[in-house]
Amino acid sequence: MTVLKTIEQQQIARLLAGRTIPDFAPGDSIRVSLKVTEGERERIQAFEGICVARKNAGINSSFTLRKISYGEGVERVFPLYSPRISAIEVMRQGAVRRAKLFYLRGRTGKQARIAERGREGGVEVPETGTAESVDTEA
Repeated sequence: MTVLKTIEQQQIARLLAGRTIPDFAPGDSIRVSLKVTEGERERIQAFEGICVARKNAGINSSFTLRKISYGEGVERVFPLYSPRISAIEVMRQGAVRRAKLFYLRGRTGKQARIAERGREGGVEVPETGTAESVDTEA
């Protein structure tokens, strides 16, 4: 590992102190809590949208979220290791087959929906032929 990469890893570890980043991918609905400073006050503001793109580039990693606000599409790029981000929550996981979902820019309403990815530990379904038969004769 080069000196530059070791310094980068140390900076990432310093920025992540006491904070975890969940695994998420494009298509997932994500809520990002940001620290916003207004004059003397500081508050937490949430931005919830669909992850459209993710860029993995060490300390320069970022992700793009898209949401519809008052009928207008809003995209925002967040640095993954930003100290302004207080929390990242995955609300639901989307089933997509692409790494960049820029095609959502041209879609609105029901066309812009993304199906939810299957969850682990679902309902058990009995195998064929093992279910008990019900007699309807009375």
